[in-house]
Amino acid sequence: MDPSEAEFLAEKETITIIPNFSLDKVFLIGGDLGPFNPGLPVDVPVWFALNLKQRQKCRIVPPAWMDVEKLEEMRDLERREGAFTPVPSPFYMELSKLLLNYASDNIPKADEIRTAGQRHLGHADRQTAPVCRQIHQSDGGSRQAGQLDADGDQHHSLVSPGLSQLHVQTPLQSAARLQ
Repeated sequence: MDPSEAEFLAEKETITIIPNFSLDKVFLIGGDLGPFNPGLPVDVPVWFALNLKQRQKCRIVPPAWMDVEKLEEMRDLERREGAFTPVPSPFYMELSKLLLNYASDNIPKADEIRTAGQRHLGHADRQTAPVCRQIHQSDGGSRQAGQLDADGDQHHSLVSPGLSQLHVQTPLQSAARLQ
């Protein structure tokens, strides 16, 4: 799946908004939305929330996991446990990018969240290094590192006899796309 497909799927996730307008239900193919009353929260797809936000018709309520303290708790838990924590949402990176780019004024401590997310991803990169080393050792040392893809992003290639090539993008490269 390429990044644009992941972003498209992320936009279908629901998020809570606080509208500043009145409107009865909106009937869409994907389901009914609303009613919309000023000051009353309503759940809508992310694409709809961003559209309303761009037209200054609502305030977006950030997801519960999009909080500096929660991100730091996840990082600390990973350090203590020595294992990855479950991701807060299947599309948390895409949602983070969308919300931080288009609704950062609705997210408390948006800059700190951006930084905490990058630190968390950097920590994950350090954790993946031993796994990559083990794969490298198990495949007889045929790993070719530092290849660039069509976008110019550096990937680590793991090649094993009889297996297809596996490209792994480092989490730090993924974090760079959040900005």
